[in-house]
Amino acid sequence: MADAIQQVLDLFRGSVTRGTSGLAIHQPEELKSSVMDQLVRLAVMGIPAEAEAARWVLWELGQATGVRPASIHDLYLARGRGECAGFTVPAINVRMLAYDTARAVFRAAMVRDAGAILLEIARSEIAYTEQRPAEYVSVMIGAALREGYALPLFIQGDHCQVNHKKYATDPEGEVGEVKKLIAEEIAAGFYNIDVDTSTLVDLSKPTLLEQQGLNYARAAEITAFIRSLEPAGITVSVGAEIGEVGMKNSTVEELHAFMVGFNASLAQQGRLAGISKISVQTGTSHGGVVLPDGSIADVALDLNALDALSKAARTAYGLAGAVQHGASTLPSNAFGNFARIETAEIHLATNFQNIVMDHPALPEDLKARIRAWLDTNASSEKKAGDTPEQFYYRARKKAIGPFKREMWSLPEPTRAAIAGDLEKTFGFLFDQLKVNGTAALVRKYIEAPVQHHRTVAAIALDDADAGE
Repeated sequence: MADAIQQVLDLFRGSVTRGTSGLAIHQPEELKSSVMDQLVRLAVMGIPAEAEAARWVLWELGQATGVRPASIHDLYLARGRGECAGFTVPAINVRMLAYDTARAVFRAAMVRDAGAILLEIARSEIAYTEQRPAEYVSVMIGAALREGYALPLFIQGDHCQVNHKKYATDPEGEVGEVKKLIAEEIAAGFYNIDVDTSTLVDLSKPTLLEQQGLNYARAAEITAFIRSLEPAGITVSVGAEIGEVGMKNSTVEELHAFMVGFNASLAQQGRLAGISKISVQTGTSHGGVVLPDGSIADVALDLNALDALSKAARTAYGLAGAVQHGASTLPSNAFGNFARIETAEIHLATNFQNIVMDHPALPEDLKARIRAWLDTNASSEKKAGDTPEQFYYRARKKAIGPFKREMWSLPEPTRAAIAGDLEKTFGFLFDQLKVNGTAALVRKYIEAPVQHHRTVAAIALDDADAGE
């Protein structure tokens, strides 16, 4: 392993060297050069030994420069105490062209001095985009270093969701799978976790407390599990969810029922930190509702409900507020509402995928091959009566993993054209969500302690013990 690390460091031609614990950076500007592109590509596409070494180097470069994975927990609790307000944190799901997309995020953020930004990936996305947590963290760190971004990184496990059907047949096994993923995420540097047991809400029960019973009990159990895994100096920001996205709209009464049950359940586990935010349903759906011509239907977003839910979360429980999912495909004039009504966080995913997939710079033959792959490999996604436009729109996310290497290998001018449009979109969203200037709040409330991922000396000792 030590030899593999040295081979990776040789890319920097002496500007980065090994110390007794971590790395010494002699020429910081080299981190913003094309060498970083090579390093990140090794972390993603390299053979196992190269990838592991590249990921270690990226992590340690982040530790040395302050670009460290961090939890947004303390900033969210400060918002719950009324110490800051007036913005909505964007949680950006980076599904494809991850390095170029993340670089665009950081460029847009730096121009605006924005720091309250989450980069996330959901349980389902990890599978179909073929991005395991360690890879994802490495790419986000590399993108930040390449652009000269110098703040902590808030990397989030979105929708660590219990599957209702699997839970019905094997409840402990399904919860165990979610815990297994969360353990992998925290070990990789995901210090923000959205626990989603909202799939277990049972609206047939007679009372709200009973309806939310499995939801709050399992959410508390998983929260306690998260607390048992936290690195020293880190309190993971945990979110819970009271309404499944795309289903019935949430109410303030449901929020109170969940929180009463959750807090009581968590107290039984000991004196543990609770959640910092709560996700609700107010009329959106993941990806939007696609019409026969491929356009997206208008959404009846209940802003009054979202406003009331956020207020209740803050005033009664000291949380940052409510979280809105499924929002990226909303009309552009909708985004200014979220900061106005003090929505804590908004999740944005599908529209960024759409920008890439529909971009005029993306080769037409590649688009055609993606459609052909979907015809063969994703036919189960097709619903009765679907037009081709509806089928391809709904299913094309499944092609992200199989075409990942080809997307990463597109010519630089093609990727730059796509990333340029992504950057404009991120900039628009940051403006609308009022996160400009939040770098100061990050510096005030967030500590990201140094965490070395095993020292070079320990790695060298392991190698010596192995006879290398």
